[in-house]
Amino acid sequence: MQYTYLGRTGLQVSRLVLGTMNFGPDTPEDVSHAIMDRALDLGINFFDTANIYGWRLGEGWTEQIIGRWLAKSVRRDDIVLATKVYEPMGQGPNTRGLSALHIRRQVEDSLRRLRTDHIDLYQAHHIDRATPWEEFWQAMDLLVDQGKILYVGSSNFAGWHIAQANEAARRRHSLGLVSEQSLYNLAERTAELEVLPAAREYGLGVIPWSPLYGGILGGILRKTHAGRASGSDLTAKRLAANRERVAAYELFCDEIGHPPADVALAWLLHQPGITGPIIGPRTLDQLDRSLQALDLRLGASELARLDEIFPGPGPAPEAYAW
Repeated sequence: MQYTYLGRTGLQVSRLVLGTMNFGPDTPEDVSHAIMDRALDLGINFFDTANIYGWRLGEGWTEQIIGRWLAKSVRRDDIVLATKVYEPMGQGPNTRGLSALHIRRQVEDSLRRLRTDHIDLYQAHHIDRATPWEEFWQAMDLLVDQGKILYVGSSNFAGWHIAQANEAARRRHSLGLVSEQSLYNLAERTAELEVLPAAREYGLGVIPWSPLYGGILGGILRKTHAGRASGSDLTAKRLAANRERVAAYELFCDEIGHPPADVALAWLLHQPGITGPIIGPRTLDQLDRSLQALDLRLGASELARLDEIFPGPGPAPEAYAW
């Protein structure tokens, strides 16, 4: 396994992040536990979840599955545990967002469900335009002082939000955000405009989610030709918008002799500032296959060809202004 520092911190994390969103709804608990065991055995020490995962309002189903694994495995010190707060966890007016009240209630609930005394990386799952940054940081700084969380990260923030958040933290002499979890992959490169530059400027590690873009970068055309299911309606829409490029991409992967999923993950690992993509295996076999990307080295000509197939937006503001 390869490791890197999480942004500007001294915390070392694996270059593949175990995403747990499938635990519960798609992957049974016993298989979820086996995947976590196997991930640790393979050297993956960065586990990511969210209080909303499991999609049963207020239950934190996925966090509960992880908590029961932690209780029986006694391997809490071997992992860097990340979860998130923001999404609705009830019907009331104060059961969502990033208010101090909601953060305080949700961190206690996550700690209880995860059966741990601290969360290593506590992430804002979305920007909350109604909550002042001073309130957000007062709540987070208190949790750090209490030892309930160690680091604060963001998810789905714009570049401007990263700047706002870290300038507000600087005024409080706080460490600020240390990571940003963002949609980023070969086919969806909008983050290159301002999110990635902001993350580099403020020293945030970037954790891409949906590295295979819902499966369209995982060899979807060859799977479809083989009569295998091609995913959700959203995946079908994305494929329809990218079919020609996906066809060229799969042909290129055949030329260099590597599976499309491996190339997509490896491309992310070659990008500056990327901590590691989130992989969301539903099975042990999917987990094992993900590790092949770590050994895949893409040369300058191969990276250039991928840029031709899936061109990025270019730097801001030149990408959208003269």
